[in-house]
Amino acid sequence: MSPSAADAPTPFTRDDYVARMRRAVADATRAGLDGLLVMPGPELVWLTGYRPTAITERLTVLVLARDREPTLVVPTLERPDAEAATGAAGLQMVAWNDGEDPFEGAAALMRGGATWGISDSAWAAHLLGLQHAVPGSSYRSLTQSLPMLRAVKDSAELARLEAAGAAADATYEQILGVRFAGRRETDVAADLARLLREHGHEQVDFTVVGSGPNGANPHHEAGDRTIEVGDAIVLDFGGLMHGYGSDTSRTVCVGEPSEEIREVHEIVRLAQQAGVEAVRPGVACQEVDRAARAVISDAGHGERFIHRTGHGIGTTTHEPPYMIEGEEQPLVPGMCFSVEPGIYLAGRFGVRIEDIVTVTDTGGRRLNTTTRELQVVE
Repeated sequence: MSPSAADAPTPFTRDDYVARMRRAVADATRAGLDGLLVMPGPELVWLTGYRPTAITERLTVLVLARDREPTLVVPTLERPDAEAATGAAGLQMVAWNDGEDPFEGAAALMRGGATWGISDSAWAAHLLGLQHAVPGSSYRSLTQSLPMLRAVKDSAELARLEAAGAAADATYEQILGVRFAGRRETDVAADLARLLREHGHEQVDFTVVGSGPNGANPHHEAGDRTIEVGDAIVLDFGGLMHGYGSDTSRTVCVGEPSEEIREVHEIVRLAQQAGVEAVRPGVACQEVDRAARAVISDAGHGERFIHRTGHGIGTTTHEPPYMIEGEEQPLVPGMCFSVEPGIYLAGRFGVRIEDIVTVTDTGGRRLNTTTRELQVVE
């Protein structure tokens, strides 16, 4: 059931990319930065539409500053791909050949003595090369300096996230119909990956299948364990569709669940509901975490909820903002993030329920709509 061409979203326009770059420069100025150095990674894709086919030792960097036009420094052999990908962004280009010093071209665009925000994904060799080429320059992490750069989604981005969420929901609905008992976790993980692609994902990032005691490890990699009747199974899966992420978790049981599994699942369901209900504009991110965590703590399982309640999602499946104690960033309409509390009983089983939620003008809206009730599978 591959999506038709009609299902593809309208491409981002030159105006979209220009507006993003201008906003990034304005945000950088407010953060006390003189400019931004954006290396291959999610920020470069979001700002320009360019995702290099291979991230190599060759320097590629987008230079953004108040006093010059946005300029992309690229290896000459990659310039055709860069020009094709960034045609809508209207970038200037500086190309360098193998055998040349790539940092000379970048240095000509940078002002000495300035403070630059630089991508977290920058290679140490590239940062050191820039420091040598531009004496007196200093650098700050882009994520630390501008954590909310990509956090607030516009309508076109939100439409892509909604489509990715619907595809993940369709995947879950179908996985409920496959056989679990007697199969390996890796077999079910392969089913999840196949279904995500059939429903339109171009990239599968993870397919967690944590059966029985493996479910007590939140990031368990699907292994060769044979799934047994009576197992609770944490399913957590997602990837990219039209360049934007999906991420959802549900916990199912093979055959009739024990009373304890039912009880723990209900606590997590109520905690997840409390976290979603806490979402509204102006509320600090940490309040979402507190709301979900309070339900689990009050039920006597506080020490068994061992991770943050949520993370942002967009051109990557994990990005700011984070729903965690100490994060006082207020929620803003257009932010999208997970709400995913869990309880993990070491050596026995785990339960996690996760939806992507977007902040609206009045509260929060789930982008995942499949049932959060405990489902029984064969």
